[in-house]
Amino acid sequence: MINGNIEGLSRHTLARLEGLYVIKVERENFLSIEIIDLMCELTGTTGRELSVYLNRRGEVMDVSVGEARQVPLPSMSLRRSDTRLSGIRCIHTHPGGNGRLSRVDINALCSLRFDAMVSIGVSDGKFSEAYAAFLNPPDDPQTYDIFGPLTPEDLCGERLIKEIRRRDPLIGVDKTAGMDEFQEERAVLIGLNDHGEGLISINELEELARTAGAKIVHKELQNRKLPEPATYIGRGKAADLALICRAVNANLVIADDELTAIQMKNLEEILGLKVIDRTTLILDIFAKRAVSSEGKLQVELAQLKYRLPRLTGMGHTLSRLGGGIGTRGPGEKKLETDRRHIHRRIKEIEEALAKVKRRRAALRLKRTRDRLPVCALVGYTNTGKSTLLNALSGSEVFVENKLFATLDPVSRGVVLPDGRNILITDTVGFIDKLPHDLVEAFHSTLEEVTEADLLLHVVDAGSPNAVEHMNVVDRVLGMLGANQPVITVYNKMDTVMDKDALPVRKPQVYISALKKEGLSDLIDLIREHLPESVRRVQILVPYDQGNLVSDLHSRGNVITEEYVPEGVRIEAEIDEILFARVRKYMLGV
Repeated sequence: MINGNIEGLSRHTLARLEGLYVIKVERENFLSIEIIDLMCELTGTTGRELSVYLNRRGEVMDVSVGEARQVPLPSMSLRRSDTRLSGIRCIHTHPGGNGRLSRVDINALCSLRFDAMVSIGVSDGKFSEAYAAFLNPPDDPQTYDIFGPLTPEDLCGERLIKEIRRRDPLIGVDKTAGMDEFQEERAVLIGLNDHGEGLISINELEELARTAGAKIVHKELQNRKLPEPATYIGRGKAADLALICRAVNANLVIADDELTAIQMKNLEEILGLKVIDRTTLILDIFAKRAVSSEGKLQVELAQLKYRLPRLTGMGHTLSRLGGGIGTRGPGEKKLETDRRHIHRRIKEIEEALAKVKRRRAALRLKRTRDRLPVCALVGYTNTGKSTLLNALSGSEVFVENKLFATLDPVSRGVVLPDGRNILITDTVGFIDKLPHDLVEAFHSTLEEVTEADLLLHVVDAGSPNAVEHMNVVDRVLGMLGANQPVITVYNKMDTVMDKDALPVRKPQVYISALKKEGLSDLIDLIREHLPESVRRVQILVPYDQGNLVSDLHSRGNVITEEYVPEGVRIEAEIDEILFARVRKYMLGV
């Protein structure tokens, strides 16, 4: 089988390429004149680069057309050891006559640990020059040696094969430094740039990827308004990206938008690397952050709902072994199952979350009866919501300077200066292009936002993208149907040079939660904008006003109750509406 870009090649050319598999090189020789001549001739005919991979028995293991070094060689699974050379040498052509090894060639040599990497310059179908590179032992100050320019006779002699035999037993992986590099995920980020807006989004994707544990080695933007249906960025751009991925030794590609199954499949085939999208990355971060059983269920539900319509065409993606970004989380073990099982699992999770929803409703009802007003902290991820909660309540909620440090909602009690008790709830941060499946899965958690009495919209005032982030939060709140009063809390003011440059969104307040500056102004605004105030009263309700007693129990917080001859003596916390009804029964007035 001929791999790579064979589109447009005639049957005759393909047959001649197949003929390379028949040729065998003598064990004592590095290459044969027959292979060199045929590769040069076919390079001249096709105008494309050709690659041939030989094992140590002199057998051709793979033949590829085009920039085939961008695609991992299938037969590399035959590698004998990660601490020795692969046992395979790569010989490829460079149309145009220049036989010098490129950065891509050298990176392929180092990352795949080839026995040797050889480039042959071809001009008008004829051999012009060649170079060969070999890895050096770990203690050598130079990572590799390059021999050349070489003649066909040099390539076909014994000298190069002896170099492999001499170096192989000396080459091993540095156990103290090398293995982590081989195991880390080196990511290339890709996105679309519509009128320059893509840069902000891909920079945020970089922060997301770092939060997930990836090392970013390259970012690439394609100037187009809409994604290309088949490959997201277009086949030409994907082919260029494949070379970049090889040059920077990447093993993961992350797209800044949600990919369809066919886009993911085609990109993986062209790039030869694992490809995930922004949604998968966010789900992966949530999988790492989930602590409670509810949070883990919500992540699993979102993962399954996202992947279910993508099962067709995602066979390669779903069958990957070894984990890594995009494959973590409670739902990982479910991805190999069939549709029916996934549907069943989704139903089980939804039933479990429905029970959680009922429990939350019961707690909210108790808070209503206890007349505890609730303020929900909302905002873009990593704006300092948890730090603010700690500053207001004196608690020690987990804080980390990473995206989505808070996943499960946390509530803490705060006593206002007028003696009223309120609850402040920290919620999961929002983000641009928030996956719909994630919003659906976390609905029971996000109900803490919709059921709150007052929203505190926390903004990172020092962010250059503060306005865009505020607009994202507004859109998500609209999706959730939240319409409560909102206080805009400009946080991190210690990093702001000119507060007048910030948008005016009254009511608003300027604070630094980390330095605990401006908190008294915030508390004053909370007192002012809570929808209703609570009064503590002592009243004597006549026995013929039994309905009023019932209302006090259902709508207020009854503290003490005593039956006396004149009626029912009650001490309670009530709202202004109920206070107007019981004013005439107050004691001591």
